Amino acid sequence: MNERQRDGGSERPREKLSPSRRLSVSLSPYLWCFGALIAALLLSAAIGAVAIPPLDVARLLLSRVLPLSANVPDTFTTILFDIRLPRTVLVALTGAALSGSGAAYQGLFRNPLADPYLLGIASGAGLGAVSAMAIQWPSTALTFFAVPIAAFIGALLTALLVYSLARVGRTTPISTLLLAGVAVGAFMTSLSTFLMLRSQGELRRAINWMLGGFALGGWSPVVAVLPEIIIGLGVLLLVGRPLNVLQFGDDQARQLGLNVDRVKRIVIVAASLTTAAAVAFSGIIGFVGLAVPHLVRLLWGGDYRRLMPLSIIGGAAGLLLADIIARTALAPQELPLGVITALIGAPFFVWLLRRAKQQVFW
Repeated sequence: MNERQRDGGSERPREKLSPSRRLSVSLSPYLWCFGALIAALLLSAAIGAVAIPPLDVARLLLSRVLPLSANVPDTFTTILFDIRLPRTVLVALTGAALSGSGAAYQGLFRNPLADPYLLGIASGAGLGAVSAMAIQWPSTALTFFAVPIAAFIGALLTALLVYSLARVGRTTPISTLLLAGVAVGAFMTSLSTFLMLRSQGELRRAINWMLGGFALGGWSPVVAVLPEIIIGLGVLLLVGRPLNVLQFGDDQARQLGLNVDRVKRIVIVAASLTTAAAVAFSGIIGFVGLAVPHLVRLLWGGDYRRLMPLSIIGGAAGLLLADIIARTALAPQELPLGVITALIGAPFFVWLLRRAKQQVFW
């Protein structure tokens, strides 16, 4: 029986939302995520060996875009713009890239357990980085970019290798793609371990890189990764509707007029590009691409037109908070960022496995 009002017995009409109310409801998730991102940015730039009040950080940032006087010590300006802000921006870009790629992979594979490392992209980047670390480079300007460039090339070559191995005729089945990613990733990891054992002098550096860290300072890493991340995430933001259609399955998506193989190629290339750019300068940082998109999905639904941008913003804020913990937990010693994300993400992954134990993924 339908619910009725007790006094009159008629059905209670649904409340109609005004246009302004509907707009505020639709913008609410973005406001929450942007608010978290701004707070994380201010805290990340304020916390360090020399504490800078968050209000002074805000004044300094606003003074660069508005005709305002910050009225803060010159040392604060040097510390903020030459040391902390480049790291803060790089961490935010890395979190956005990993989380956006994770959301794309989860939509592509129709599996909430997918993440940017599923196809072995991180393992390929790690092999490239370790290979560059094992070489004695001459002291030139190119030496600074040797390891990141090698990691980037390794990640892209791994993506191409996995995709070529997974193709069956003119199609790319999801199961074959996953198996190829696992196999190639394991092979790349074994080669990385072999090279690390053969190169004792650079072993510590390689381990620190693979645990996730931001040893390269200044604005150069930001300038290097910014174009790749903008292009990759821009493409992923445009495929929200095709990812929604893919959730019905490949056959039904084709019946609805979607070029499934083309969408798969676009998503894989764009997500691999953003992942490789992030890993090249930050090292191996896991669970961001798994946890953040899933939390966004739990809070605001699975529509990829909304899920993708919210995951990107949430990933930037989440990794910034993890970086703050890494810098302050054992200060003045700094923990590798990958250790913090693993400590937080591993229990979440176990909870997700238990929650999904009775479900059948597509």
